[in-house]
Amino acid sequence: MLFPDSLSGWLALLENRHVAQIQLGLDRVARVRDTLGVRSDAVVITVGGTNGKGSTCAMLEAILLAAGYRVGCYTSPHLLRYNERVRIDGREVADETLVAAFNAVEAARGETSLTYFEHGTLAAWWAFCREPLDVVILEVGLGGRLDAVNAIDPDCAIVTGIAMDHMDWLGDSREKIGFEKAGIFRAGRPAICSDPMAPSTLVDHARAIGADLRLVGEDFGFSGDRSQWVWWSKGGTRRGGLAYPALRGANQLLNASAVLMALETLRQRIPVSMQAIRQGLMLVELPGRFQVLAGRPSVVLDVAHNPQAAGVLSENLSNMGFFPETWAVLGMLSDKDVEGVVKLIQDRVDHWMLVGLPGPRGLSAEALEARVRTAGVRGDIQRFEHPADAYAAARKSAGEGDRIVAFGSFLTVADVLAAVRAARH
Repeated sequence: MLFPDSLSGWLALLENRHVAQIQLGLDRVARVRDTLGVRSDAVVITVGGTNGKGSTCAMLEAILLAAGYRVGCYTSPHLLRYNERVRIDGREVADETLVAAFNAVEAARGETSLTYFEHGTLAAWWAFCREPLDVVILEVGLGGRLDAVNAIDPDCAIVTGIAMDHMDWLGDSREKIGFEKAGIFRAGRPAICSDPMAPSTLVDHARAIGADLRLVGEDFGFSGDRSQWVWWSKGGTRRGGLAYPALRGANQLLNASAVLMALETLRQRIPVSMQAIRQGLMLVELPGRFQVLAGRPSVVLDVAHNPQAAGVLSENLSNMGFFPETWAVLGMLSDKDVEGVVKLIQDRVDHWMLVGLPGPRGLSAEALEARVRTAGVRGDIQRFEHPADAYAAARKSAGEGDRIVAFGSFLTVADVLAAVRAARH
């Protein structure tokens, strides 16, 4: 068979090849991984969890790059370009490299079926193995135990906040979901959890397999004032005088604490100086995570799409100061807890600009309005076909001192971010 000769061609092929984009299980991925026959001597850090995965990966990457290491980072989903998912030394991998990687995976898979995410995960691993990297950071796509990323053995695993999301796949309780997340832990290796209320299933599993479990609040933690913060660990290590992460939001200290705990456990293999930690935390960037754009009216982009993330977004919005009116551009997928999200943030919103999202999981603006009203919203509600249309209308109606918040899905934020960038060029 002739392979596509462009990245867009490959992505179109993979999207059309599998109707079911989620197909949990490691057997197929492991089989193709072995056939690929590539390996890396890099330290592998795997990051799972419901919320905070992207921020944790970004901080790890920024600190390790500041320390002078060669770093590969695989994250998902992307906002504007697929290349965002695969970075080497902080730069997106070129189309040509990704095409070569997809070709290699296709040649290795034979008759084995792979989903879009599985193919992409193996392609990223192939690309990383061709470079002399010191560290590889892998973000779990969904769950952990049966996620494609878990086919790569980590030297250290981090589980961030655990919340009710993807319940059709992972279970209908935090205990069930926590067990799935804990599947990325390995015997005898550091297992970090930054959820302040770690499910007992996660703790029990880590201890049952003999992982080196470190829990926030027990084995490590943080304290601070308005100007700086201190990280501590149970062994007596303290790192003080730390600047707050450049990523906004109070919850980022939980993520940063887990990052420092992971680096502490790996210090014999990848030592990191205080200067690198400070520099990395000050310079870290991650689009779409409580991203506040310059200019007026104020524009906030946040991929919050479940109640826990919406609660954090609500708290962060309340800490921004006074705005006469807030305009919310909201688009969500049908399998998300729309009512739960809206209930936690509706007190911060004066005008709702509801948008439809494409694909079989996307909610139409009409269906979204019905669920928003079920959540108790009775104020100003408008419907739009696309997020960019809603954003344009909000810009036209909002006063200079007002605030626009685009959230609810990566698709919503991506469309608005693209519109913002297009308007600047």
